[in-house]
Amino acid sequence: MRADRLVATLILLQTRDRLTARELAEELEVSEKTARRDLEALAMAGVPVYSQAGRNGGWHLLGGGRTDLSGLTADEARTLFLAAGAMSASTLPTADTSSALRKLLRALPESFRADAEAAVKAVMVDPTSWGSADLPPPPAHLAVLQRAVVERRRVRLGYVDRTGAATERTVDPLGLVSKGTVWYLLANTERGLRTFRVGRVAGAFVLDEPSVRPPDFDLATAWQDVLDAVGEFRLRVRATVRIERSFVPAMRYQFGSDLLLGEVGVDDPSDQGGDGRVTVIVGGPNEAMVARYLAAWGGAIEVLDPPEVRSELARIGRELTERYGADG
Repeated sequence: MRADRLVATLILLQTRDRLTARELAEELEVSEKTARRDLEALAMAGVPVYSQAGRNGGWHLLGGGRTDLSGLTADEARTLFLAAGAMSASTLPTADTSSALRKLLRALPESFRADAEAAVKAVMVDPTSWGSADLPPPPAHLAVLQRAVVERRRVRLGYVDRTGAATERTVDPLGLVSKGTVWYLLANTERGLRTFRVGRVAGAFVLDEPSVRPPDFDLATAWQDVLDAVGEFRLRVRATVRIERSFVPAMRYQFGSDLLLGEVGVDDPSDQGGDGRVTVIVGGPNEAMVARYLAAWGGAIEVLDPPEVRSELARIGRELTERYGADG
């Protein structure tokens, strides 16, 4: 698109004392003839650009003229490039991101550039955990879905669910979410808002039809609703556990967000048997799984409820005693 090239040309002229048509052509990946035509177009439009012939000639911006195309403050520029530097190490495709950052960097006032360049290199995000393998490549259809979301176009989606059943439907893509290394598409369907795992998308064809987007849709709110629904499904069983306060950080690390800190209470020492311990609620998909999570704590905890978890812990204890008791 020529308008984009003209803006990029102006930015390059701002950052260099002299720019030849050949240098511009190489930078913008166009022919030298096209680059020269763009430079002449700027001059004809009234931009103070002039050419100088000779061995050290080239195109110049008259009088060192400047145009701050970004409108960013110094703090905003640093913050933007810090975030961009972190994002460049994520699972997002980075070719377009890198190109956009280079162009934006050139558009910044010169006094901002050193800090912005340092900010890009100041943060690195490594999404893999210790001992894990390399990150899997992005899902095959991620880029297509990203474009559909941005351009607000409907998509003909082929999908394979967790049971292996293949379906095809037309959806209105609303947003994409990366959780860990897994990408999800939130989209409107004939049956309402649905969440699709992008790795299970078998085909994605962008239609020449505008998508229907609810005027009050907010991706963060919608995703939180998804998390709440999944949490209710995953944490069907809740166990009430008493534990010393000093152990709470370790239990929080083990259970993560499944440790419902909103329901933590401290025993009243004035009550009979009160010892100042805290009460926490932990969750899991079933009684057996919750008991297995808690069994490693041994006598450091006391499970108050439900009885099914207490019974499963007792069964685990008997099983361990039968296997290892004779060695004691």
